[in-house]
Amino acid sequence: MKFTGKNVLVTGSSRGIGAEIAKTLADFGLKVWINYRSGESEAKDVQSEIITAGGEAEIIGFDVSDDKAFIDAIKTIVSTDGELSYLVNNAGITKDKLAMRMKTDEFMSVINANLTSTFIGCREALKVMRKKRFGSVVNISSIVGETGNAGQTNYSASKGGTIAMTKSFAIEAGTSGIRYNSVTPGFIATEMTNVLKDEVKEAFTSKIPMARFGEPSEVAQAVAFLLSDHSSYITGETLKVNGGMLM
Repeated sequence: MKFTGKNVLVTGSSRGIGAEIAKTLADFGLKVWINYRSGESEAKDVQSEIITAGGEAEIIGFDVSDDKAFIDAIKTIVSTDGELSYLVNNAGITKDKLAMRMKTDEFMSVINANLTSTFIGCREALKVMRKKRFGSVVNISSIVGETGNAGQTNYSASKGGTIAMTKSFAIEAGTSGIRYNSVTPGFIATEMTNVLKDEVKEAFTSKIPMARFGEPSEVAQAVAFLLSDHSSYITGETLKVNGGMLM
């Protein structure tokens, strides 16, 4: 995979899919900034793994839904490296509950953590990247942002909004040579899905044409492609990584 830039910020990359994205991008030669909110020890583990494998990584802790904290973090990255070449907005939370029982603050907390944080990252990346007229951003959405899901009104709204917002940023940033794309993972084998009962996993798997959950590495490779020079004429697109569950 070919990259013109030299560094990348991956939010929420201390574990799960985010950690796999960070390690994959480091394998391709990028300096990775590993973001965490509360999992400092896990972030250090990811950093150590990258460095042991011959890569370069820094950790940077901040709450992505905090406007000032996100802005300050990007300033730190730019002052250290002289640029921010790539951004992956991956951080997010879930607070599942049936819509009729969901309180407004439960809805908004997920919107702020998932959608507002992605907006802040996209906006601040654009300000920095347009100075060099180069950059690529990938926003991690979800299959439920395309299909909806019972008990996930807040999460679905945040991820559906991410897809639409990505397209808007792509339109605004295109003439500056900056690309925005999104990835919508389906059911991926992570700590969250590993705790599901076998019968639940089987029910989900029966709806997937490839008859299995995806691996975090398969999402990471899709992200790497969309960031890289190999997708230099792709912007505003949504890449489905769901084993054919939604076509």
